[in-house]
Amino acid sequence: VVYLLRSKKMGFIVDAAIYGFSIGAGFGVIENIYYLQSLTDQNLILWIIRGLGTAIMHSGTMAIFGIITKSVADRTQSVGAREILPGFIIAVVFHSFYNHFVFSPLLPTAFLIVTLPIVFYLSEKATRQWLGMGFDSDISLLEMIITGNIADTNVGKYLQSLRSTFPGEIVIDMLCLLRLHLELSIRAKGILLMRENGFQAPPDPEIKHKFDELRYLAKSVGKTGYLAISPFLRTGNRDLWQFYMLEKQ
Repeated sequence: VVYLLRSKKMGFIVDAAIYGFSIGAGFGVIENIYYLQSLTDQNLILWIIRGLGTAIMHSGTMAIFGIITKSVADRTQSVGAREILPGFIIAVVFHSFYNHFVFSPLLPTAFLIVTLPIVFYLSEKATRQWLGMGFDSDISLLEMIITGNIADTNVGKYLQSLRSTFPGEIVIDMLCLLRLHLELSIRAKGILLMRENGFQAPPDPEIKHKFDELRYLAKSVGKTGYLAISPFLRTGNRDLWQFYMLEKQ
């Protein structure tokens, strides 16, 4: 779960719940296979009761860990020990209580049954807000770059000020990087909007070349140059996830 969060492969909280539940279920299957092989009396009824309980517990606990960690990470825009610790502590408490028979393994499952519809609703609402606001601002900025009306804007003045720090060709690469970043962002949001309305976007054969160009431009401007234009690049967790989704399409 932490790897998926750090690699920006989870866009929304509901993704974290699904991935967490799946990982917990997978671990539960492996544990049950090991437990079955270790039984000496081959009591299958005991194995089924015990195995089902642990599978439910692991699935529910990991889903809760994913939800909490993703929620905290979205606020801080990072995935470090500070973001992982709250969910980890709650997961350990759930697991410990189950091992000591303080409560039934069905409790985390009941918690999920109650919270998942709420998580889905809030996630969908946040998605629509993010798509709407991001789509409009990206299109507006891209139009200014294409039409050449960016010079009198704050973005244009900022890029002009960079000429005193970076060579002219690097500043041009920065502008190209910003334009390509916006194009890909708009494309990704367009695909998500189409999917929300039940349409499937056809694959774009140029996407791979655009990502190759994006990496080339990022390498050309260097880390310092990239940081210089980072205020205009959307690099939040969801924005990086949409790029991952678009490239893997």
